[in-house]
Amino acid sequence: MLVFFLIFLQTLFAPGENYIVNPLFPPVFPLLGGKGSLKWEGLILGLMIGCRLFTLVFLLPVLAGTTSPYRITSGLAAFGLNYQICFMITIAFNLIPGFREEGRTIIDAQKLRGLNSFEEGSFFARMKAWSALFVPLVLGAMRKAQVSSVVMDCRAFGLYKTRTWLDKPVMKVYDYLFLAGSFVFAFLLLVINYSL
Repeated sequence: MLVFFLIFLQTLFAPGENYIVNPLFPPVFPLLGGKGSLKWEGLILGLMIGCRLFTLVFLLPVLAGTTSPYRITSGLAAFGLNYQICFMITIAFNLIPGFREEGRTIIDAQKLRGLNSFEEGSFFARMKAWSALFVPLVLGAMRKAQVSSVVMDCRAFGLYKTRTWLDKPVMKVYDYLFLAGSFVFAFLLLVINYSL
């Protein structure tokens, strides 16, 4: 639903000169008559944004499931990224399993209260059921973020410019080869993107 919504918004609001529908509303409509248009450039941009979103949705769980967050952030810190940013990435990766578990707990609690609309019922009944999940999940996340903030302040996080690592990442030859291949691939994608 989110991808379709993004495609529609880009088709409606992105600048362009090649129209799919122009005007969107016939002149007989009051107030909106003769206004709005759907453009091909916006459709292509919306499809591209949708592909990027799908890439994130499919690749992030693979990355998070196969590599520990500590390894990811220590590798980023070895490349010279600020360790405070690395720590924020670690927290984000560590929150994913917590959200999943807390979501299951909230769904079970809602089902025990008689709210069985998560998988069955009309579209609006399911949306109402998922909103009953969304509010406690967001409030719990805000509470955890506040507690984490207080804990980090109490430990004087960020006081020193550098930090020590339990095990420093060591780059091997195949790591450099993979990194170089990734940069070449990204460069080729940029060249193809701007040449087309």
